[in-house]
Amino acid sequence: MQITRESKLFDVLQAFPFLEVQIIDYAPAFKNLKNPLLRRTLGKLATLEKVAQVGGVDAIEFVNALRRSVGQADLSAGPAESSAGLPSSAGSDPEWIVGKPQFTLDGTEMLKRGEVPLKRVNELLSQLTPGRHILLVSNFEPTPILDALQKQHRRIYHTIHPKDQNQHLTYIG
Repeated sequence: MQITRESKLFDVLQAFPFLEVQIIDYAPAFKNLKNPLLRRTLGKLATLEKVAQVGGVDAIEFVNALRRSVGQADLSAGPAESSAGLPSSAGSDPEWIVGKPQFTLDGTEMLKRGEVPLKRVNELLSQLTPGRHILLVSNFEPTPILDALQKQHRRIYHTIHPKDQNQHLTYIG
């Protein structure tokens, strides 16, 4: 298997299980990979580029470090994939997130308990009153969840808490 930015985390860990420690070192938010359920769910959604993004490191640098660990040559720093269409905190907040959320989830605590936040979000979406929203709070940008919800054509908006730069707020409608 050739390791690239587009490689799914699950596939990389299946082919090279010893890379788990190195991946967690680069992106501590992925320390929950030790949980088999989370490894299967998050790992199948997250590309290495998304892992690097969550870890706050350069994707090419991260991928090349993994490639060197398995004896593969470095990749050149070609054009990065576009993240167009992903929610961002640029500009003002959308009107649909005004008011108290119908449901609030602590994604960080859920992961600590071995629960999958996306599963719970999907359960709550079926109970969501029209015009209301869910708030997912986490200590990292939940990129795989954002990607999955975007594929479901859900309204999503991600921002960082204005008073706590370590707290990420993801609004889902």
